[in-house]
Amino acid sequence: MTTPRKIATTLRRTPTVEGAGVRLHRVFGAADPRFDPFLLLDDFGSDDPADYLAGFPWHPHRGMETVTYVLSGEVEHTDSLGNRGVIRSGDVQWMSAGSGIVHQEMPQRFDGFMRALQLWVNLPAALKMTPPRYREVQAMAIPEAIPAAGVRVQVIAGEVAGFRGPVTDVVAEPELLDVSLAPGAALEHPVPEGHTVLAYVLEGGGFVDAERDRPLRAGELAVLVEGDAVRAAADDEPLRFLLMAGRPLGEPVAWQGPIVMSTRAELETAFRELSEGTFIKHPG
Repeated sequence: MTTPRKIATTLRRTPTVEGAGVRLHRVFGAADPRFDPFLLLDDFGSDDPADYLAGFPWHPHRGMETVTYVLSGEVEHTDSLGNRGVIRSGDVQWMSAGSGIVHQEMPQRFDGFMRALQLWVNLPAALKMTPPRYREVQAMAIPEAIPAAGVRVQVIAGEVAGFRGPVTDVVAEPELLDVSLAPGAALEHPVPEGHTVLAYVLEGGGFVDAERDRPLRAGELAVLVEGDAVRAAADDEPLRFLLMAGRPLGEPVAWQGPIVMSTRAELETAFRELSEGTFIKHPG
């Protein structure tokens, strides 16, 4: 018998400005044990190009991984490894900064509502200085599972109904699922006990807890605890949410801006190397 998880707390996204002036909503962004191994989730999108065209010009990262999921629109990527490309609607970019990478992410003008999500995942101390990696996954490579009537799941990482996502070699063993439920539809999905589990509502409204006593709306995040399954249900409207699960690292976090290390001394080293021009350890 499964034990569906309960909601421990909910958060509402808040507006902020990042990059060179991109207006976005921050869902969470803190070294909080409730989110471990996840660090940050940003939701940015608008039908006004002035809100996003300034983009995120050249900037560094070290000690963490970024996942960019484009729901609609295009984002151009260039980095110090020599990678260059455009991720489009439904595509995913998974970048491990490792020992250090410098890149830029520039949303392109889009006729309609441009929207993308970026999730930061921490790296354990032992792997923070490993060579950086970049992976681009096109929408056609992301399987769609239909585990129940009225339920569709884009499996980015993890497994649903025998369909395994293309991102498989990340240390935190993350699960990243884009779940869509038709009105009245329900889903029960197994998750490992002890893993952090978060659900962020993208569209519509419904429930992601066993008791169905805390309805969620678009823009809300639920932190789910205690159990080995997630039970979600749509109400009288469709529900679309991003399900994130991962193994907590349980390690100290020293975080400043785009650098995430384990100690203050490591942070100071990273910023000193940036100023000295020795930050990149594995150039393209």
